[in-house]
Amino acid sequence: MSESIDLAAYLRRIAHADAVAPQWSTLRALAIAHVAAIPFENLNPLLGLPVDLELAALQRKLVQDGRGGYCFEQNLLFAAVLRTIGFEVSGLIARVLWTRPEDAVTPQTHMLLRVELAGESWLVDVGFGGQNLVGALRLQADIEQATPLEPFRLVQMDGDWRMQSLVRGQWLSLYRFDLRPVPLIDYIVANHYVSTHPDSVFVNNLIAARTTSDGRLGLRNREFTVRRMGREPERRTLGSVAEIRQTLEQQFLIRLPAHPQLDQRLDSLPDNIPV
Repeated sequence: MSESIDLAAYLRRIAHADAVAPQWSTLRALAIAHVAAIPFENLNPLLGLPVDLELAALQRKLVQDGRGGYCFEQNLLFAAVLRTIGFEVSGLIARVLWTRPEDAVTPQTHMLLRVELAGESWLVDVGFGGQNLVGALRLQADIEQATPLEPFRLVQMDGDWRMQSLVRGQWLSLYRFDLRPVPLIDYIVANHYVSTHPDSVFVNNLIAARTTSDGRLGLRNREFTVRRMGREPERRTLGSVAEIRQTLEQQFLIRLPAHPQLDQRLDSLPDNIPV
């Protein structure tokens, strides 16, 4: 994959006007701005369209066309941005545990990034969706680390690392992973599964998420949820295609694709996502 990226266009996309350099303040600021500006969304798999992981395609979709994407798209783009700035970045792969038992055996279908900076290792992840990490975590086990939203931590268990967030007083695991760098081909294979397999959640359901300065926005088929820190979640069922389109455009900042079957696909969505 070519690492040539239009950094200026990316920075405009995420509304980051400050100077950038391979330092902690830039890493944190970009990670926060990215998840606020570029939404998590799976419209391509939902519409039966390919998910192209080539950097030119990622820039066109996520930067130029005003779209979002899921973990492989988001984190491959972010990795290219960081490398262009001068960061040392490697990709990792994880097994998702969110909403599942701690001992669940799940496939490796999630991407995250490890960044080396001033002799320390950090983790960033701009592609997990509804419970996205906001900012960066020091790669250190068993310490609570503050973020602009919930506290996060890393724990080691059964030879793996686990990313956890504190939700309503309970530490919940997002995913488990190891520290072996992953070649692009492994992401290509995992991406093919999650974007095309008939049992994939991304093929059968609409999912969108965006992080704001004070909370999280989520859409699961027709259920739109606003979670603000310290308050009960606000949930609303979207009844019509017009409501779904308006929510995707106004709340998730998605420039919807001009696809002939988009309205039909949105109209066929169930009230909520199967567990």
